[in-house]
Amino acid sequence: MTAAPYNYSYIFKYIIIGDMGVGKSCLLHQFTEKKFMADCPHTIGVEFGTRIMEVHGQKVKLQIWDTAGQERFRAVTRSYYRGAAGALMVYDITRRSTYNHLSSWLTDARNLTNPNTVIILIGNKADLEAQRDVTYEEAKQFAEENGETLARSDKRSAADGDSLISLISASCFSGLLFLEASAKTGENVEEAFLEAAKRIYQNIQDGSLDLNAAESGVQHKPSTLQGGRPNADNQPAKEGCSC
Repeated sequence: MTAAPYNYSYIFKYIIIGDMGVGKSCLLHQFTEKKFMADCPHTIGVEFGTRIMEVHGQKVKLQIWDTAGQERFRAVTRSYYRGAAGALMVYDITRRSTYNHLSSWLTDARNLTNPNTVIILIGNKADLEAQRDVTYEEAKQFAEENGETLARSDKRSAADGDSLISLISASCFSGLLFLEASAKTGENVEEAFLEAAKRIYQNIQDGSLDLNAAESGVQHKPSTLQGGRPNADNQPAKEGCSC
């Protein structure tokens, strides 16, 4: 049966992981609604959001699963790791305990997702600088120690006239990216989701991501949009979430 045309070329599945209270749901809401939820309730199980973005001239639909951070929900939320193309691993820069638990979250992410899953480490609540309990430098070092370094540069400040996207390019690794963000102000929220999408798209282009594999977290949709290059060989047999 011939698939109907879509207004996007790909679907990328994301998961958001991290301790309770680090602002995972607020990041999702800021990204999908461009609003900050001041009284964001704790997630029970999982929540879901979507948004279409343009990545290198292609329309991409992001399907984002926001997982609960409480230990009692870990058995449930682990099932959503499978088939994730991108994982946003979040800690709170004002709570060191959430940073100390990153190794556990990273172990889950790497054990339960595919080897090409793009993982971004996000230090949320960057707007609370006065309450900072985890330095940028030590989080960057964590990223360096848990990923193969591809490119490095010094962190630039806004005073240098550079955009906040420089925080991403400052720590770019194979399988692990790092930046600080604020769900409240929106700082670097867009960039986090977009940078992951760019890396996933690059994996598609260089052939390291097999679109025929169910665990890839990517679906290709035929599109009538200009600039798209539909390929029937890469189209999965089923539609919908690959979770």
